[in-house]
Amino acid sequence: MWLMVASENGMPGMERAAQILGEGGTALDAVEAGIRLAESNAQDDGVGMGGLPNVLGQVELDASIMDGRTLAAGAVGALQGYGHPISVARCVMECTTHVLLVGKGASRFAAEMRFSPCELLTEHARRKWREYLQQFIAEEEIDSIGHRQDLVSVVKEIMQEWLHRGTVNFLARDSHADIACAVSTSGWPLKYPGRLGDSPIIGAGNYADNRYGAAACTHHGELAIRASTARSVVLYMKMGLSVEDACEEAMRDLQPLLAASGGTMSIVAMDRDGHPFGITSVPEGERYLVMTAGLSAPEFRQAVCFSV
Repeated sequence: MWLMVASENGMPGMERAAQILGEGGTALDAVEAGIRLAESNAQDDGVGMGGLPNVLGQVELDASIMDGRTLAAGAVGALQGYGHPISVARCVMECTTHVLLVGKGASRFAAEMRFSPCELLTEHARRKWREYLQQFIAEEEIDSIGHRQDLVSVVKEIMQEWLHRGTVNFLARDSHADIACAVSTSGWPLKYPGRLGDSPIIGAGNYADNRYGAAACTHHGELAIRASTARSVVLYMKMGLSVEDACEEAMRDLQPLLAASGGTMSIVAMDRDGHPFGITSVPEGERYLVMTAGLSAPEFRQAVCFSV
């Protein structure tokens, strides 16, 4: 039985991903196709071509993809100038001996692989960047912000005021029982240049293993990195826990970090048999998406709320 699971903002790519699985396609192809459509959604300011920029006004994209059958993985971080980091990440996995490329190296690689460059900063994103930055520095200083010597303190103040949620997750199990997981994001808006969250870090924001299952994270990426959250979920399933209990145990691992930081975390996961689950520490709750052969359209499900 095939299964497609995604974070709520994965809706633009859900039906295409499910179509691939329904036609006997691979989990890898499905998650990449789904993510690409989410990356093309200019209305989503946390992913791809509509993503909000870093503090300098530059859009930097992160993505990762993992093959649960082979444990092969590829990722890119702080990629500029290319709108589909998930496809570049897959090329890293399939065309190099590396797992992660970042910054100028990632952009060079994308060019060598003949990806089409594009302007990532939309007018909407540029306007929001300026409007928000004006709350922290004088308007006349915005255009010269790159020359400031106190950028760290500016970003620190911004991060204390603004908790942004905006990563897209796709997990798939195909008709061959192979599992794949993919994640893409433009990262924390107005972040320090070069900042990476959990999305391009295998084991933090993304992990898949056919033998046990898969998991992906969104929200406060630094915390998922520190706790190896996605890998922890899969490891707990390896230890015999159900997907529900594995996710709850991983959230318990995060609890002191969440309490100390005021951050939030959401996890979507599936076990090797294709049972999905979602959990979140967001107080108002969150939804995730599920689609199987028995459904005519993606189904919204409410993530279980985890109290910090």
